[in-house]
Amino acid sequence: MTETDFVPETLTSDISFGKVTWKAPSNIALVKYWGKLPGQIPANASVSFTLEDSATITTLTYRKLGKEQNDFSFDIFLDDIPVPEFIPKIRTFLGRIERYLPFIKEYHLEIKTTNSFPHSSGIASSASGMAALALCLMEIERRINPELTKLYFETKASFLARLGSGSACRSINGEIVQWGKHPGINSGSDLYGTPYPHKVHAVFKDYQDTILLVHQGQKQVSSTVGHQLMNGHIFAGQRFKQAAQNIEELKQIFETGDLNSFIQVVESEALTLHAMMMTSIPYFVLMKPNTFKIIEKIWEFRKKTALHPCFTLDAGANVHVLYPFKEKEEVMAFIRDELVEYCEDGLFIQDRLGNGAIKIE
Repeated sequence: MTETDFVPETLTSDISFGKVTWKAPSNIALVKYWGKLPGQIPANASVSFTLEDSATITTLTYRKLGKEQNDFSFDIFLDDIPVPEFIPKIRTFLGRIERYLPFIKEYHLEIKTTNSFPHSSGIASSASGMAALALCLMEIERRINPELTKLYFETKASFLARLGSGSACRSINGEIVQWGKHPGINSGSDLYGTPYPHKVHAVFKDYQDTILLVHQGQKQVSSTVGHQLMNGHIFAGQRFKQAAQNIEELKQIFETGDLNSFIQVVESEALTLHAMMMTSIPYFVLMKPNTFKIIEKIWEFRKKTALHPCFTLDAGANVHVLYPFKEKEEVMAFIRDELVEYCEDGLFIQDRLGNGAIKIE
């Protein structure tokens, strides 16, 4: 689909009031997207695991205004508390999607959202949050036009979510999602996320993700700023080639269930992401001392046991420990015995691959 496929020919609404709730998961990229082009287009393709329990629940209440306004009318709440600092980002998002949902200035929107995990701590709260909001807004279009197909609804929701936060387009579907064109394996779109189209071995169908909360505070540098610093980065070109190669390698890995090669690609991607941060101008470091200690412990445990836990990192200090379900008992014992001490307040989130966003009736 192209951008014009998401522009309705006519979409006049006579619906006066409504309320809808969607739950959208976070996702963790295996091949990282870092750097973007104008229009929220990724500089390189990415592949992610969709999570199950790390999610945002958003309730959108919409009320028809007496007449269309010159600006967007909305209130935004996080955990039932107004969050004025979110207003500029939501207004920018609505401005980007107005062409595709031309009725939104006809309504006052009350947006109430809550996360099952700490906000702004590197667990992609913007991804799940924007995905949930995009799905809620699409519900208005579906009420206006009940003939929308499930595929069109989900694809357009992913397209809209991308305009709020790039990685949000990967939080609509499960279990593995690709975003970005990759001609080498003839799949993907820069405009929206797509369910991974190639064969996936059974070992990856129930993969586990234990998220170790090393640092729950606000990041010192936002992902938006970090992406911008890839413009002119001395290593950008080589990084984009590496990401493309790793996606090709993942195709074979997913087909064969090669866990050792999976570990190599995923951990290399995580460290490269942070290497890009540490070598940009200005440079910055989002990992914490306990992040490094956890990584070293994982390497030691893997060497000692020949089991297959590996780490990945998002744009933050927290560590995602990925491992196959069949090794859950041993890996969780290791996490509790040796890794929890490095978590802030001993906190971690037990998660796993999920099936994507769900509407809450």
